[in-house]
This record gives sequence, C-alpha cells and structure tokens, in this order.
Amino acid sequence: MNESKGALTEAVFYILISLYAPLHGYGIIQNAEKLSGGRVKLGAGTLYGALNTLLGRGWIEECGDSGERKKEYVITQAGRQAVRDEIVRLEELLDNGKRVLQENGENVD
Repeated sequence: MNESKGALTEAVFYILISLYAPLHGYGIIQNAEKLSGGRVKLGAGTLYGALNTLLGRGWIEECGDSGERKKEYVITQAGRQAVRDEIVRLEELLDNGKRVLQENGENVD
C-alpha cells in the first residue's frame, strides 16, 4: 500500500518541506513558522509525535552523528514522494473549488 496517497495534515506537510535540508527539532519548529508566515506554530508534543510517525513510515531519517545531543532529521525519497502527492492533491482541491465557484458566478480572486 502506498501510504503517501492520503491527505497530510498541515503540520506534517510543513515538517516534511522543512526537512529538505537537515534540521533538529527546534529548527523544524522555526522553519515551519517562517514558511507559513507565522500561521503554523508547532508545539513540541505535536512535532515529536509527528517525527516518530514519519520515521516509522520511512519518510524521514535521522542524520549526522548519533552521539550528538540534538538529533537532526532529513526527508527521504519516500517523503519527497509524499510531498509531491500532497501538492497534486491540493491542486486538484483548489481547481475543483474554483471551478464550482466560477460555475456559480462567484469571484475566486
């Protein structure tokens, strides 16, 4: 079963796109907030729960020296595919929503 076909939560999406470069937990929190213009604020519990899930799915992996105090994570090829799949899903969602609004005479901009 291809687990990347389901919808991603917004938090998971921002975590994954943050990990195109290796980051530790606090760096992920900061980057997700920056990428979202301050709208997405990840709590430590949310972040580390998501990281464990993503590690289990093989979408991210630990990198660097395992003896370091701060663990760093990076996205895997499977995680990159999950991001691409999510972008396609979101584009379809937007296209369908815009089409319905336009068909009903509503402005979409």
